[in-house]
Amino acid sequence: MKEKILIVEDNPQNMRLIEMVLRAKGYTLFKATDGEEALDMAMRERPDLIIMDMELPKLSGLEVTRKLRETPAFSSIPIIAVTAYAMKGDKEKFVDGGCDAYLSKPINTRELPGVIAQMLQSRQKDNA
Repeated sequence: MKEKILIVEDNPQNMRLIEMVLRAKGYTLFKATDGEEALDMAMRERPDLIIMDMELPKLSGLEVTRKLRETPAFSSIPIIAVTAYAMKGDKEKFVDGGCDAYLSKPINTRELPGVIAQMLQSRQKDNA
């Protein structure tokens, strides 16, 4: 069975771009467009990896990540932070907040699949 990935992104163009790249790789995809929907979707679908926009309506990506990390079932699920606000210190802030990796927007469509594959492999090793 292909891995399940939750894409949390409120910008329709960014969502479509990420979706196209990941569909081509055969992943099962779930989508959320705000923080509350992301929490609900994550709890219901138990994805293998989450791509988390940091600037979201209702709850920020960082708030969602922190709430997920409080749940034991989500302690080892890789979360990739994505944001257009690539300021000095942002990567550290997001990693300290519970994200496993950080990508700035615009998303590099060549880099994204490699980062995802690497994180899923490392999770499988940790769970073995």
